[in-house]
Parts: sequence; structure tokens; C-alpha cells
Amino acid sequence: MMTMELIPDLPETLARECLLRTSYKQFPLISSVCKVWKREISLPDFLQHRKASEHSQELVVLSQARVDPVSQLGSRKTIPTPVYRISVLEPESGLWTELPPVPGKSNGLPLFCRLASVGSDLVVIGGLDPVTWRTSDSVFIFSFLTATWRNGTSMPGVPRSFFACASDSERNVFVAGGHDEDKNALTSALMYDVAEDRWALLLDMGRERDECTATFHAGMFHVIGGYATEEQGQFSKTAESFDVATWRWGQETNEFLGHGMTTWPPVCAAGEHGELYACCRRDLMVMSEDTWQKVGDIPADVCNVSYMAVRRSGKLVVIGSARYGEPSVGYNWDMDNSGWVKLETHEKYEGHVQAGCVLEI
Repeated sequence: MMTMELIPDLPETLARECLLRTSYKQFPLISSVCKVWKREISLPDFLQHRKASEHSQELVVLSQARVDPVSQLGSRKTIPTPVYRISVLEPESGLWTELPPVPGKSNGLPLFCRLASVGSDLVVIGGLDPVTWRTSDSVFIFSFLTATWRNGTSMPGVPRSFFACASDSERNVFVAGGHDEDKNALTSALMYDVAEDRWALLLDMGRERDECTATFHAGMFHVIGGYATEEQGQFSKTAESFDVATWRWGQETNEFLGHGMTTWPPVCAAGEHGELYACCRRDLMVMSEDTWQKVGDIPADVCNVSYMAVRRSGKLVVIGSARYGEPSVGYNWDMDNSGWVKLETHEKYEGHVQAGCVLEI
């Protein structure tokens, strides 16, 4: 049986090298050229080889308010209700772009939805309908290979919002806690297999955790902070970790956030070598060997941190504002030099950020 060549009259290894070196922005075009090319870039090995050969590109993907001009209504100025869309930052080049809107969502993304990356897919889960404010159980998936959206299976169980969410970056997205439509804090947890488009129930956590935060690292889904129904707004400093290998929650960690840190869960991000970073008020903290230490001051114009991530290069990306309502700005923090470098931005991408994730493609 005759097999199709990737590129006619070019050795297979050289042809594959050409595809590995293309920009992620060309993937939708490559997918549309022929089935052979589409199959090649869709293989898990393709992304693995792209990362190993250092041709992959890191993207910071954000749920960000669209910035519209202030409209005039007589002599009064009115600020419209924010419409959230997906913004994409290439931290290496500083370039910003916007993804096409979710089909049928003319009013923008669900408010307070969660974002997670799995392979070459962006997963958007839950949130509140921007018009009715009803809790949404929706799942939308954007493929960076084809630049298209598709619907995923809705999140099962009671409608939940303000839950923790993180992914293993390869196949699964984990969800835990939050509250139901009656404001009851939840202990339940779920896992979504993106490839199979299937949800699975996890064991319940040891305590209720509303408005908790999460990160995934070294095979563990860490759920941090939150509060119980009767403890409205009294955030816990504890954490629970779900071990994917044993399919169990470990023992609750007391004072996970450390002495002297704010009771509001800080924005956290896990590094490649076991360390955990946190932005806590004006301090940049790192936990290594179970001890929190301050490693730097957060710039004044980004101290209200909306999102942070540890890049594969070892740099930290922090996005936020001086205070709510102020323009969003971003910084790279070089861990080796302990210095901040401000990211270039554009007025179009200065809107408030609600959620984010990092995708490497």
C-alpha cells in the first residue's frame, strides 16, 4: 500500500523538521492543507518532539474583559457591563492576540469561568451566564490545531461556581469545591478526560471549600484554602492534595499558607522542581521544603494579582493591576536575577483578568 509523503521529494525526517519549526499560528492552515499534515500535527508525539527540540511556544491564555470606549449618555459617562473574551499573550515576544468568540456566546464568556490547558486544547468550564447570572455547567474546548471551538460534555452534579480547577496539561482537568446555587459550600470533586469527553467522580474532600484555589504538580491536584458554608468569607489556610496514582486525598495540611500570610488564598503557581510560588499582597513568596520565604517585592502597579504562572524557562509571569478598575499589566520575573521586566501591552488588552492558564504548543 502506497503511503503519502509529508512533503513530496523531501526525506521524511527533514519534512517533519519543517513542520516542527512552524509557528502555532500556522497550525490551522497546515490542518486544512491535507489529511497527512493534519494527522501529523495531531499526534501526541508531535507536540512532545516539538517541546524536546525547543521549537514549542508558550502561551498565556486569559479570560479578560474587552476594553470598550466610554460611551456618552447626555452629559453623563456610562461604563458598560464588561464582556469577557479569550486573550492570548506570547510572553517571549510580548505579542497579544484574541481568540474567536465561542459560537452562540454574543454576550461573552461566562463570568468567573475557569480555564485549563490540555495538550493543544484550551478548556473553558463553568461560570455564570453574563445576562441572567445563572450558574453554568458548560464546557467549551478550543483547538489551537484547527482554530475551532467545540462543546464538551456538561459538568455533572449540582451546578457549582467559584470552584478550584487545574489540569495535568496532558489529558485531564480537575475540579473541586465551590458552592451550589443555594450558596452551600461543596466537598465534591470531579475529573474531566478531554480526549474521551467524559467526567468521573472523585472522592469527596475532607472539608467544604468555597472560593478555593488549585494547582497541579507532580501527579497531585492541590486544593488550597476556601471556607465552609457557616464560615462565609473566613478563608482557611489549609490544603488537601489528591494523588492521581492512588486515587485518594492525602491528609489535610494545616497552615499550608504559612504564618503571617493573608487568610485570602494567594494566587499560586507550581514550579518544575517542587517549589510553589505565591503572590500575597505586595510580597512574592516561594515555598521550598515546606517553608515559605519572601523572594521579592511585587511591583506596585501589579500588586492586585489576577494570574501568575511559572514558565518552562524558569521565569515567572504575573498579571494584575494596581487596584480593581485600573488597567491590567504584566511582568516577567527572572528567578536567577530576581528582577522584574514589564511586558509590553496595548490598550486593547488592559481589561480586567478573571482566570488564566499556560499552554505550550
